[in-house]
Amino acid sequence: MSSLVRDHLDPGASISVLDIGSYDVNGSYRSLFTPPGWRYTGVDLAEGPGVDVVLTSPYKFPFASGSQDLVISGQAFEHVEYFWLTFLEMLRVLKPGGMIFLIAPSRGPEHRFPQDCWRFYPDGYRALAKFGDCDLLQVSTDWEPHQDPDSGQWGDTVGVFRKRPEGARSRMSRLLISLGLALRPVAAEVS
Repeated sequence: MSSLVRDHLDPGASISVLDIGSYDVNGSYRSLFTPPGWRYTGVDLAEGPGVDVVLTSPYKFPFASGSQDLVISGQAFEHVEYFWLTFLEMLRVLKPGGMIFLIAPSRGPEHRFPQDCWRFYPDGYRALAKFGDCDLLQVSTDWEPHQDPDSGQWGDTVGVFRKRPEGARSRMSRLLISLGLALRPVAAEVS
């Protein structure tokens, strides 16, 4: 996450940061977002260290549409049963042109908290970008085991997504996608 912050954010800018899955189990991203003008809010499903707002659902955030400059999530998506719905909600609260920094495991042992449902690869992030009608600016997976024996079994897929400026078609497409529908071109009738 620190390299994403360094490579994509201006420390002199004023930004709002929403961290999805911020409960501090073995570390927190909060310390990366301390420059003046940066407002960090950690959300999770349970009260605890690193959590500013407790959610009642991973699929509905108590924030206005288009209210956040950056939404981050690290090591949480594998625990969300319907992560694609959470991703759409992340896009909903994101301002047009805003970014999502998403880190999720590509490998590793089961670690139920309270469940462990998924592992992610670059094609999965490409599919999320397509599903959410947003741009995938970068994606990578660390395929090689880490040298640290405690971390060797783990690998991550890291992605940076950007919400497109919304026009009428994009808003309608996002609404239809959230309803499980999609805009499809209508073929001209042949007589």
